[in-house]
Amino acid sequence: MEEEEEAIGLLDKVLEDEDVFLLEECELGTPASPGSGSPFLVAVKVEAGKGLEMRKLVLSGFLASEEIYINQLEALLLPMKPLKATATTSQPVLTIQQIETIFYKVQDIYQIHKEFYDSLCPKVQQWDSQVTMGHLFQKLASQLGVYKAFVDNYKVALETAEKCSQSNNQFQKISEELKVKGPKDSKDSHTSVTMEALLYKPIDRVTRSTLVLHDLLKHTPVDHPDYPLLQDALRISQNFLSSINEDIDPRRTAVTTPKGETRQLVKDGFLVEVSESSRKLRHVFLFTDVLLCAKLKKTSAGKHQQYDCKWYIPLADLVFPSPEESEASPQVQPFPDHELEDMKMKISTLKSEIQKEKANKGQSRAIERLKKKMFENEFLLLLNSPTIPFRIHNRNGKSYLFLLSSDYERSEWREAIQKLQKKDLQAFVLSSVELQVLTGSCFKLRTVHNIPVTSNKDDDESPGLYGFLHVIVHSAKGFKQSANLYCTLEVDSFGYFVSKAKTRVFRDTAEPKWDEEFEIELEGSQSLRILCYEKCYDKSKVNKDNNEIVDKIMGKGQIQLDPQTVETKNWHTDVIEMNGIKVEFSMKFTSRDMSLKRTPSKKQTGVFGVKISVVTKRERSKVPYIVRQCVEEVEKRGIEEVGIYRISGVATDIQALKAVFDANNKDILLMLSDMDINAIAGTLKLYFRELPEPLLTDRLYLAFMEGIALSDPAAKENCMMHLLRSLPDPNLITFLFLLEHLKRVAEKEPINKMSLHNLATVFGPTLLRPSEVESKAHLTSAADIWSHDVMAQVQVLLYYLQHPPISFAELKRNTLYFSTDV
Repeated sequence: MEEEEEAIGLLDKVLEDEDVFLLEECELGTPASPGSGSPFLVAVKVEAGKGLEMRKLVLSGFLASEEIYINQLEALLLPMKPLKATATTSQPVLTIQQIETIFYKVQDIYQIHKEFYDSLCPKVQQWDSQVTMGHLFQKLASQLGVYKAFVDNYKVALETAEKCSQSNNQFQKISEELKVKGPKDSKDSHTSVTMEALLYKPIDRVTRSTLVLHDLLKHTPVDHPDYPLLQDALRISQNFLSSINEDIDPRRTAVTTPKGETRQLVKDGFLVEVSESSRKLRHVFLFTDVLLCAKLKKTSAGKHQQYDCKWYIPLADLVFPSPEESEASPQVQPFPDHELEDMKMKISTLKSEIQKEKANKGQSRAIERLKKKMFENEFLLLLNSPTIPFRIHNRNGKSYLFLLSSDYERSEWREAIQKLQKKDLQAFVLSSVELQVLTGSCFKLRTVHNIPVTSNKDDDESPGLYGFLHVIVHSAKGFKQSANLYCTLEVDSFGYFVSKAKTRVFRDTAEPKWDEEFEIELEGSQSLRILCYEKCYDKSKVNKDNNEIVDKIMGKGQIQLDPQTVETKNWHTDVIEMNGIKVEFSMKFTSRDMSLKRTPSKKQTGVFGVKISVVTKRERSKVPYIVRQCVEEVEKRGIEEVGIYRISGVATDIQALKAVFDANNKDILLMLSDMDINAIAGTLKLYFRELPEPLLTDRLYLAFMEGIALSDPAAKENCMMHLLRSLPDPNLITFLFLLEHLKRVAEKEPINKMSLHNLATVFGPTLLRPSEVESKAHLTSAADIWSHDVMAQVQVLLYYLQHPPISFAELKRNTLYFSTDV
């Protein structure tokens, strides 16, 4: 599927002329000056008023995205009329049946949403405490039957459109570049989108509506007349989502990325994770923009199975640490080889017993009991045999370690992730609802349904080969330069791949000739893998997870072991191609009994503790001098310092700088130039920490917490930009100045190791924290509530750090500030 276009602008111009919608004016129409006690700021202290404002923010963002959705449906319908007109001519582009299949129910969906938009828009324009709109959402939810019909036809519609494109050039041109009208206040009048992308919009829209209903309910008082109606609408929507046709596309989900693109499942599989010094079997899902590690929940009989998300990493934040960067992991006690062999023997014995019971038509309960024992042993073997470390790291600080049995598999996961990372990915944080929807989709989307053990195989599946495979690795060609080269061989055994053999290293050559023969024991094997490596002799490249030097994979390939081909007395010669490299080998299969194995303070003077407005007025500056000077010095000689702002400076140096700035000493610049850069960074952090109130103010704290928790991207954008506009000018200008500085620091992340998330973690709780009253209220709360607050503070700063440049002038314009990501 084509990637979804970025929507430009979000709100119909009909909303632009209404001051009640700008939130700079109160419900009585009284203008609010920046930094004054605006009605919204007062409303923060009044629960009902605050709820109304948040509802308005959510609805305004949703209306904006609804306009875009209607424009998308219009663009999809545009070619339908001329196509129908040509269908009855001597040169039809499509037949009537094809047209009705492709555009099935689109017109009905368009009419439903146009009517919904036209009804909701004036209610938001004329917003007051008496406005109700729950019945509109309830009516919209009650019409989901039309969506059900669309969904059931979706796959056929896609296939029909694809076939018509292949057979008709005229329709191909039409379907590849449909013109979507931009919002009325948008700079771009049209954007080009494919028909395939537009046909997916209705499926995606149901999830967006459900997220908005979550946000509306969160900010609607229980005694409000809308509350039961919204509850009913949410119940209908959720039931629809859970019953939606699973066959839409096994690799698609009605979840969108933060950029509004369709999130697809690329790869999934079972991996062993080292967690708390023990091995855990996980199901890992690689989506187009995120890696999610899950565990299958235990469910009672008759209930649907579900996954529990253990953790996730946005691909924009995922890195593979080099050996010298990785830290040694807690040692996991390896399983003794003899115990692994005992398990294999038990499995083989149980397998024989099952076959005997089947042959003698034994009782099914006895067979099931044997199968259960066999599964338990196979599961233990799968869990305890992997030894190859596969570490992934989140830029935000945490690492995760998997153990794999196959270097081929490790390479496949790494390559699949790196291929996706070549795209323009952005970091993000999933809301609890978004994470729930994504995790919920895993059960439907998974391509690997069972733990890869032989006891999970159906009776009619191929049992694989049992015996011995003789392989001669002859030579390899296609290397661009000389290197120290060797190969390894892997086969699947007991349901997973293991490395079985390794050639000698052929030194300093581009055409290695090994001519080495191996005898590999096959235990239900179906595939042979060959991996070609360049040997590394650099002792600094030692993987701290297993103390082995990391060699580079030059190429890898796999062939199926066809019994008819290999079960002959003669050698079968073949060539396997991998990344331009050709490896020649021969093989034959025998059932010989022997095998040959080869394995691998507060005052009005000074600057510290003084209100920022007092300091800027005294200095006649927009940004305090201390902030400007510290930032300038850090950017001059500390922007590439590893751990800048994270590593503490010497306390006595920081106190000396504080005293100099407070006294406005004429030697400030000289002292700065001689001071350790971490002390200067520490002085800047101390200045913000000692402000009488946080830079983002006490009164807006709860509003920031609620804004960052919104699920709908447009509503969140609307709210977060309004909150910035509500700050006093000195605070806002200083915040924007600091924001741009931190972004420049993060640009040097490859050198200084300080990502946007690291910087948000350092500065978030300093710039945004609850007032003393709220802190006292938190004293009776659990410790996890405190940690939740800190996480939210980090997320607020991270949101602005990840946002495109924010202009003070644009914020202060008398318009809403909208995101382009819908």
